[in-house]
Amino acid sequence: MKRLRRDLQSVVRSLKLLTGKMDKIAQHLESIEKPLPAKKPVAKSSKRAATKKTSSPTATDRVLKIIKGRKKGIDTATLKEKANFDMIRVRNIIFRLKKQGKIATKSRGIYVAV
Repeated sequence: MKRLRRDLQSVVRSLKLLTGKMDKIAQHLESIEKPLPAKKPVAKSSKRAATKKTSSPTATDRVLKIIKGRKKGIDTATLKEKANFDMIRVRNIIFRLKKQGKIATKSRGIYVAV
């Protein structure tokens, strides 16, 4: 009987400790869950679409414009001089334009607009 009583008292102490820990956790969660301030709905303005800034032409656009200006085609060395880019950049742009189908190779190293 004494042993049963000790066991029950041990269980009661453990339950008290657990309820204390649960209360601390609940208080901590309540402090974390602060209500966020209500956000005002933002009305979309049609002025934004109308006030788009016109960006300067990209490097690809510049090279394509130069190629379109030459009916017979243009080589990479001339493109490098006209666009004022280094050779690697010119080659990458040519590769991209060919992939997009905007230019074609007339002969080796000569490119024409499609």
